[in-house]
Amino acid sequence: MTAEETRFDAIVVGSGISGGWAAKELCEKGLKTLVLERGRDVKHIRDYPTANLAPWELPHRGFTPRKLIDENPLISKAAGYGEDTAHFFVKDKDHPYVQEKPFDWIRGYQVGGKSLIWGRACQRWSKYEFTAPERHGYGMNWPIGYDDVAPWYTHVERFIGVCGNADHLEAMPDGEYLPPFDFNCVEKHLRDRLLEHYGNRYVVQGRWAHLSKPKEIHLQQGRGTCQARNLCMRGCPFGGYFSSNSSTIPWAAKTGNLTVRPDSVVHSVLFDEVRGKASGVRVIDAKTHAVTDYQARIVFMNASALNTNLILLNSRSKRFPNGLGNDYGLLGKYVCHHDYRASANGRIDGFLDKYFFGRNPTECILVNFRNVGKQEMDFVGGYTTFTGAYRERGTPTTETVGIPFKDAQTHAGPWGIYMYMQGETIPKEANHVRLHESKTDQWGIPLLVTSVGYDDNDDKMIRDWRAEAKAMLEVAGCHNVGTRDNGQAPGLDIHEMGGCRMGSDPKRSMLNNWNQMHACPNVFVTDGACMTSTGNQSPSILYMALTARAVDHAAGELSKQNL
Repeated sequence: MTAEETRFDAIVVGSGISGGWAAKELCEKGLKTLVLERGRDVKHIRDYPTANLAPWELPHRGFTPRKLIDENPLISKAAGYGEDTAHFFVKDKDHPYVQEKPFDWIRGYQVGGKSLIWGRACQRWSKYEFTAPERHGYGMNWPIGYDDVAPWYTHVERFIGVCGNADHLEAMPDGEYLPPFDFNCVEKHLRDRLLEHYGNRYVVQGRWAHLSKPKEIHLQQGRGTCQARNLCMRGCPFGGYFSSNSSTIPWAAKTGNLTVRPDSVVHSVLFDEVRGKASGVRVIDAKTHAVTDYQARIVFMNASALNTNLILLNSRSKRFPNGLGNDYGLLGKYVCHHDYRASANGRIDGFLDKYFFGRNPTECILVNFRNVGKQEMDFVGGYTTFTGAYRERGTPTTETVGIPFKDAQTHAGPWGIYMYMQGETIPKEANHVRLHESKTDQWGIPLLVTSVGYDDNDDKMIRDWRAEAKAMLEVAGCHNVGTRDNGQAPGLDIHEMGGCRMGSDPKRSMLNNWNQMHACPNVFVTDGACMTSTGNQSPSILYMALTARAVDHAAGELSKQNL
């Protein structure tokens, strides 16, 4: 390659949710931008092979074959993994790592990353999540607050399209929403009964990244109305939900400033000892193993939290022998996640004359009511609860074929309500990732060692949630109520965070209030690695907002020649 072919204004490592946003914002500001993706290329619509297949058109009618599970015992645990979506998840044998403690690392390596298979929930943080760790003594404050991020939430919501309702709740601020998907009759009943009984427990319509009623900006992206098929993780040919593939990457490409290089495994960020800043990145071709160094004025790290930590730890130089910017040994530490171990369900009588239309791709949200603004429990942090009501298909029958069996399927069964927890976890120095001393992957890059576990706070929160979920389902009139702790390892939440956290003190954090590395300010980290704490809300929309905010700052600093 010529020097001209390897020189850019900006490099973005990763093409998922935050990487796509970095690309869009950088390209719109006129910066020649290289996006590096370690996986294969995936183009919107063209590369969604199962998007429109009926169950009978799939080899195993949509059931995951035993051979696929046996070959991929880890990744096949992931929510949404199946015969129709496996092509968007990694294969276990291709991407090893070392589990010092059980940790199920869920990955999707392709252009678009996990934006093709994400859960799509988009709650805003409240003002409390940014300050609760220090106020309640389990962490440190963020260097920013809700007011710093609020306009960037709005910026993101308007572009990606988020359906929801203005509910005027302090624990979950409102945003710029398209019309919500409506409750079904039992969900309305659940909402009304909980509010009537408790007075401060709110079940709201899902705030989800779906185009319930597209606006002009969404039509300009070539996207259309969500068809309520709930086949999202196959890739949506309508562009009904947000993904990098259907939205930010094509939008960036229209500027003429974007170059995307798939099959590009980033080895490290390069540091210029003379200039005292990053000069670019080193890339290993995934297929040929050829090594290329790319240069840029700024680098955005968006490889997903743990891969970003891996790359930065592997970015060693005379100035940074322990990883880029790692002057105080913090890189890779304070890794955290969301706790999804607890769930509950129950049957409810009545409502047999009612049904619902379509396959709602969203879920109801029971807004966090624990430790909001003040410490009131014997555990710290809070929890979001996702919930919904469903009606079983078919009436009970011992028939398995023929007319009696078919007749039984024409009658809907009883209703049920489910709940599951998304709990905040505490960032702890002991929860960390690091590079293995001797084991490497197929490209010669050290394997990542994961050492992340639960603690007493998690157990106390789970016990409280299970007790409250049981009580709430009974308040709603459910019977046969059951709760469970599935004991799953961290990682299956797919919300790994931290390791390169934001903070105001360079001795206690890696990044400043603009997501810049304290010790190497032309490197920005805006994926989950930047998180100082987890909050209880789904984090992806915060990554997007922080990314857009950081790009705005970076472009301003470049224009002033400060970077």
